This record gives sequence, C-alpha cells and structure tokens, in this order.
Amino acid sequence: MDRTTELRLAEVVVESADTLRDDFQAEHYLRGMADHCVELFGARTAGVMFTHRTSEGRTIALAPSNHQQELATALLRSQQNDGPCVESYSTGTTVAPVRLTETVTAIRWPEFTAQALEHGVTMTYAVPMRRGQSVFGVLNAFLSRQATPNGEVRCAEILANAAALGLHNHEAYAGYRTLSRQLETALTSRIRVEQAKGILAERWRTGMEPAFAALRGYARRERLAIDRVAGELIDGKLDDATLRPGRSEPDEPGPL
Repeated sequence: MDRTTELRLAEVVVESADTLRDDFQAEHYLRGMADHCVELFGARTAGVMFTHRTSEGRTIALAPSNHQQELATALLRSQQNDGPCVESYSTGTTVAPVRLTETVTAIRWPEFTAQALEHGVTMTYAVPMRRGQSVFGVLNAFLSRQATPNGEVRCAEILANAAALGLHNHEAYAGYRTLSRQLETALTSRIRVEQAKGILAERWRTGMEPAFAALRGYARRERLAIDRVAGELIDGKLDDATLRPGRSEPDEPGPL
C-alpha cells in the first residue's frame, strides 16, 4: 500500500466515526464503507451484509457498493445459505482470500461460487464488523484477480472494525436520545401537574394534597391522563369547579 492510500485509509477511519447524528442511516453508511473497499483496495465491487434493528427485532439487510451495484447485490443475495459472509458472521472471524476457481470452493459455497464465476469474480474475502463479542455484519470484497497485496486484508479489517465502532456508538447514542426524550416528557408532565395543583390550591385556598386529589379524581372519572387534565386547566379549557371534591360520578346509562 502506497503512502497516498495509507493517508486515505486514515481519513476514511476518521470519517467512519461520524455516526452521532439523528439523521444517521445504517445502509447509507455501510454503502460508503463498501465504496471505500473498492476505492482503497481495487476490488471489482464489494458489499456489506448486516443485521438491522426493526420493531420486530433484528433482520438481515444488504448494503452493496455503488460500484457495480447490481453485481454486488446479486453476490450478496446468493449467500442465503452459504458463502463468505455467512461463514464470517457465524464464526466472527475473517475469511482469508479464497480462489473461486478451485474445485473445493464450489463444494464449500456452491451457489455463491457459481454466481461469482459467471460474472468473472475469481477471488473473495470477508471480514467481520466486530465490537467485542458483537458482530454487526460482514464486509465482503469481490475481486477479478488471483492474488491480494500484502496487508490488504488487514487494512480491510481495520475498516470493518472502524465501521463496527461507528455502529456501536450510534446505537448507544440513539438509546440515550430515546431515554432523554422520555425523561423530558416525564419532566414536562410533572411540571404541568405541579402547576395545576398550584392553581387549584390558590383558587380554593387549600393545600397541595387536596388539589392533587381533585386532579387525580377527575382524571379517573373521565379516563384521562392526569397531565392532560392539568394542561386543560392551565390553558383555561377546564373549569376548576368541575374538579371540586364531591362532584357526582357520571350517571350510568339505564336499561332500555
């Protein structure tokens, strides 16, 4: 690897840390990683198979390089049952460069090897995006040559590890953001309730506990959240007379 490529790799590793954003999209981010693999290592194309978090749990997703995207997508999809991505993900280790023209490879990965050779891809390797014991996905390079320069796979591992760290940091960031919003919502609700209690206590010349009991009682009768009742009182949409203790319960509908 020449000096220019080394400097570019360093830049890419720094760029991969930029994941602490609300508009972050994992697929777009990992497509960039695959593009860098093509740019830095001269791969024919590349792609990432990764786990994507949804409301139903984690599912498998693909992020093909923008360089020969259709080819990268086809090669990633051919690995549903076997292939370098599946092997690297299941073991959490690097799959060293493999010559796909060798007979043993067709036995090892039949579907993938047939698809690759059909498109002139003769070599591949895969590196896990790993952080501790967690594997976020696999970066897979597809080559049309029979050898890899010294250090290329190690550099790909550095790129994949940087991507894993970026994904890990974003998940932590997203979790903290969600918790922050929940706490902010709870705090805002508490402030509204306290403000409403103060309004009732002042108007009725009573203590805070009776005022809160009146808010809570009305909320239960009307099957409303107490912070909504507090908000309506503060905004003047609710007459405090309807909150006074002793107000009769709503009549149950009688038999027809």
